[in-house]
Amino acid sequence: MNAHDLDLAALTRLPADAAPPRLPVSDVSYVVEDTAIGRMLLAVRPDGALLASAFTPDTAAEDAWLVRLARQISPRVLRAPKATDDARRELAAYLEGQVRDWHTPVDLALLTDFQRTVLTTLAEHVGYGERSTYAALAAEVERPRAARAVGAALGANPLCVRLPCHRVLASSGALTGYAGGLEAKRYLLDLEARG
Repeated sequence: MNAHDLDLAALTRLPADAAPPRLPVSDVSYVVEDTAIGRMLLAVRPDGALLASAFTPDTAAEDAWLVRLARQISPRVLRAPKATDDARRELAAYLEGQVRDWHTPVDLALLTDFQRTVLTTLAEHVGYGERSTYAALAAEVERPRAARAVGAALGANPLCVRLPCHRVLASSGALTGYAGGLEAKRYLLDLEARG
């Protein structure tokens, strides 16, 4: 008998009514969705709090986000669409113009301290359908000369759409960089303007 035969013999001795093994809940569940604004990765904690809503135009970008989640949150990252149902439904409803306010809680664990300041200030002070500028947001966070740093913090936003970095424009009013591309930014601004 070889080792393979022993494994098969052990399996055949399991009771017929034996329950399948239970795997522990993942620390991070994720799904990748094609949305109206592009391909996005949604990641949640076991309690449903949103860790990431990030643009992943290709598998390399998806892999980079999975590595980031594994390094910064937990190595127990599992593709589990059902666990992300609430976040997926809410994002879809938002992109269809059916809801303005989010109810899915967020976990800011992937944000730096400066990003936390910038993005929470943005979320608190620039509402649905409103717009701001990098300079105005820099002044709001009491760093009036840090418009570029504010832009960099917004550019690395791991919670796109949910924390509305798309609402920030250049001082001239021009659309500038957005993780999902300028078409996605325009879509979101137009959607909110109609709302």
